[in-house]
Amino acid sequence: MRMTSGTVRLESARRIMVSAGQLALCLFLATVTVAADEPRWLTSHEEALAAATDTGLPVLTVFTGSDWCQHCRTLEQNVLETETFRTWAADRVILLMIDLPQEGISLAERKARSRVCIRYGVRSFPSVVLVGSDGQAITTRAGYRGQSAATWVASLEGELPARSLADGGRVHSRLDEAVATAQGTKRPILVMVSRPGDSGATTRLASLMGDPEFESLARENFVVAQLPPAGTLAGSPDDEAVDELLGGEELAPEAVGIVVTDDGHTPLFSESGDQEPRRVVNGLRRFLASRQAARNARR
Repeated sequence: MRMTSGTVRLESARRIMVSAGQLALCLFLATVTVAADEPRWLTSHEEALAAATDTGLPVLTVFTGSDWCQHCRTLEQNVLETETFRTWAADRVILLMIDLPQEGISLAERKARSRVCIRYGVRSFPSVVLVGSDGQAITTRAGYRGQSAATWVASLEGELPARSLADGGRVHSRLDEAVATAQGTKRPILVMVSRPGDSGATTRLASLMGDPEFESLARENFVVAQLPPAGTLAGSPDDEAVDELLGGEELAPEAVGIVVTDDGHTPLFSESGDQEPRRVVNGLRRFLASRQAARNARR
């Protein structure tokens, strides 16, 4: 078919419109993707505490003056707007920004935000307060001294309260209950053995269970039980089974024993919980990989 000059111009215009539409769509999708990666900063203290109650996570509260505080802006640029901070904060804290600018907010809102400052004793900006899900301050940092994002985040990491695997009933205190759960989920049982009232063992367990990698690995791959060693609690129905899992060896003071089993009697893997969490995690990952490889070989 022969195309006239008018037809050619119309076809060219259509192509330009299609290309422009495709470009606009790509730009829109890119904007949506970036926005999805941005952390969600709440501005309501009450909403943040409600989210903390629902998730069990603490609230990282940043007090700032967006239109007059230069150090606040530097903190945002050097830390809060970095990928390092975003990655760290994603599954560790609820984010709350209490901004007291010189202009741009109502008197009622200024009073509400000022009450949050008074509640946590904030007198200078920027200030950062880590708040527990109970609304109580865990730690307070006043000012910003130019630390890198990695250094700033690391200084707060040690202040985070241990996230208990017991949330949602994830840690069993009886082995028979863990075995019943394991049969339903078809997961191995991760047994952590420590002496009740042993402060050293309690500290080791808190460090292990508060480690993000361990928490994630245990939650996604195991049924978890925390038990005392044999003979510690008189008449415990788990005494004989725990003794079997530990191979008849006595658990030393301040020690934590870690054993993996399917049936509550036969140990499939064991290691000391006295190591750094990273080493414990690596050992458990090797066990899971070996277990999967053996299953694949049987198919």
